[in-house]
Amino acid sequence: MRLGFFTQPVHPPLKDYRRVLKEDREAILLADKLGYVEAFLGEHITDRAEPITSNLMFIASLCHDAKKITFGSAAVTLPSYHPAMVAGHVAMIDHMTDGRFIFGIGPGGLLSDAEVFENMDIDRSDKMLQSIEMILQIWANEPPYNLKNDYWQTTTERTLNEAIGQGIISTPLQKPHPPIVVTSITPYSRGITAAAARGWDPITSNYVQAHWVATHLPKYLEGLEQAGRPENGSGWRVAKSIFVADDHGKALKYAKSPEGPYGFYFRNIMTKLVGNGRPELFRVRPDQPDEEVTLEQSLDTQVIAGDVDSVVDQILAFREQVGDFGTLLYTGHDWMDPPADRRSMELMASAVMPRVNEALGEREAAE
Repeated sequence: MRLGFFTQPVHPPLKDYRRVLKEDREAILLADKLGYVEAFLGEHITDRAEPITSNLMFIASLCHDAKKITFGSAAVTLPSYHPAMVAGHVAMIDHMTDGRFIFGIGPGGLLSDAEVFENMDIDRSDKMLQSIEMILQIWANEPPYNLKNDYWQTTTERTLNEAIGQGIISTPLQKPHPPIVVTSITPYSRGITAAAARGWDPITSNYVQAHWVATHLPKYLEGLEQAGRPENGSGWRVAKSIFVADDHGKALKYAKSPEGPYGFYFRNIMTKLVGNGRPELFRVRPDQPDEEVTLEQSLDTQVIAGDVDSVVDQILAFREQVGDFGTLLYTGHDWMDPPADRRSMELMASAVMPRVNEALGEREAAE
């Protein structure tokens, strides 16, 4: 199982914006140094707590300093942009990273972003699909394009001058395009099946309860079968909130306290998603009454925390419950205690994952 990194990110809204961006940058550079294989970043325009407004721009600021890690957008909120602009920006990023880029796409889950871009009252998933289809057509076809769908149309017919390069949208370095992934939170997601059938892979969000995460692998395998792709979970990425410390008690105090950074994260996310009609994501069982869902419950059941021994055991139990996924995405949280957060990332890479993979190898050999 591979180790990657994911951050939305989520920070206290009044925290200095410069410090927030510096902290998120440091986390990804550290992940690169420690051997994390991928780093995915979210984006939102209208959220002071989630203030990376362009994950592609942020990746551009990192790609020449982080030498090995593969970057991913998780996700570019396609309904917010014209497809021609996304096609050009992603092509540039793919070249800037020398092909170390994974194109994560999504409809956008933040309602204030939907409102500001006038997407509140439409089917954003449909708009996302029509956007990616146009983007792929732009990359696959010669100018002047002449493309149209329910939301956009694009052409350079009146201005095309191939002799000087005018009217031509750049194409990615990776052919025919970078790998495409979609993020998912929905139980029994049909979108995962449709994505896998198209050749794309899923990322399951870290704030989804494990019993719902377990519904994603069968839907993914269903799509792989439809596409004639190898039917295994190696392309499935699962994000998880994890904190590792040398001292077990200190780890629990930091990551399980409502006043800590993980508590802040879940309070923020739960407020948004419960208000967006998605309280079921945080239920410990499908029929749990919504009034019983609490922040303390989420911290207890959805955050893996402890010393190395405990975290190894918890990750193995989690994977046993949800199914065999290929990449574990360590989720970045606000650095309330930077030395402790750096140490957690170090222990995750140097101590936890080697032991997890050793145990998984022993299980496979026994089978």
